[in-house]
Amino acid sequence: MYDIIAGVAIGVVLGTISGLIPGIHANTMAGILLSVQGALLVVAGPAALAVSMFSALVTHTFLDAVPAAFLGVPDADTAISVLPSHRMCLEGRAGEAVRLSAIGGAFGTAISLPLFAAFYFLLPSLQGYIDWWIGIILITFAGILILQSESPEWSFAVFMVSGILGLLTFRYSWLSWNTLGDSSFLMPLLTGLFGISVLLHTKHGKMPPQENKGVSLSLRDIAKSGTAGTVAGAVVGWLPGLSNASANAVLASIFRIEKEGEGFITATGAANTANAFLALAAFYAISRTRNGVMVALSQGDIPPVTTLLFAGALAAFAAYILTIVLSGSASLFSGIDARKLGFAVIGFVTILCLVFTGPFGLVILVLATMTGLVPYYVNIRRIPCIGAVMLPVICWSFGLL
Repeated sequence: MYDIIAGVAIGVVLGTISGLIPGIHANTMAGILLSVQGALLVVAGPAALAVSMFSALVTHTFLDAVPAAFLGVPDADTAISVLPSHRMCLEGRAGEAVRLSAIGGAFGTAISLPLFAAFYFLLPSLQGYIDWWIGIILITFAGILILQSESPEWSFAVFMVSGILGLLTFRYSWLSWNTLGDSSFLMPLLTGLFGISVLLHTKHGKMPPQENKGVSLSLRDIAKSGTAGTVAGAVVGWLPGLSNASANAVLASIFRIEKEGEGFITATGAANTANAFLALAAFYAISRTRNGVMVALSQGDIPPVTTLLFAGALAAFAAYILTIVLSGSASLFSGIDARKLGFAVIGFVTILCLVFTGPFGLVILVLATMTGLVPYYVNIRRIPCIGAVMLPVICWSFGLL
């Protein structure tokens, strides 16, 4: 029990750091833990290392909602949800956006635990059929996204251009410095498409007073959104080649983000956390690693699955409390010049891209920003930009990559 508590504590600290700093993922923290595992084993047993890695992943899925809402800067997990979150920030409701995401994460944790058993025992025998259908499923959801848009022609064009940019990014990711691991090249891609391209059009004026009230969604709507998000995150957590961004793209075809932004934020919060738990199920059931944390787990002593599930639940509880507490800090942004804040954030993430991914990352950042600006000028939603993630996965599923 000492090893579990120690591991959870370390994981929560590292997951909080990775969640609050754009561009740093829990995968990075797993790599750090592997590099210092000798020292960690002196303090605690081998189970603590695995527990800390998984706890960091779960914690990250809660805390990454804070920079998405307060700063309008996404990571790979919050690419689409940053749009309604930052809009709520400009309406004085940033704290509510963070709380909704935390509630979704808690909901996703609660439902993921029974789903874990169902996936673990039932799906391995069906894996061959599941792998074959991935591309078809994503093409279906991409078609729904495009046809539901204001201009299907422009949406298709944006989807394809962003998809081609994603293909180039994945294909030549070896040019990236990969300072923070193999997935760091996603930072400039998604930051340009969903972050900087939005911040460049921030209007002049001061940030409105940030309210520190409850949430506007009813319990029924929370349950509905949380269930949808958990199912999407669970499916993506099991299927190969997919990420949280893919789950959020699927949810974007279900929710009308402009009118149902609160529900969408709750759903994506649930999806991100459910993805972490069901990725663990895929790791134990069929020995497939869905993210960098699972890869790191495979390189050490693997504790019983019940140990990691218990640790993940403890980490989720601690992360939920931390996220709710931090949501109250939204008032610190009241009265700040919105445009100056936006340009300060742009400068900060540009420096991060240079440090973490090198010149290759800056090129991708510029191209992604230019692509992300197109929806603004042709008056369509920015959701089709998720083609940057979906198109590479579709091509991979058909053996084209």
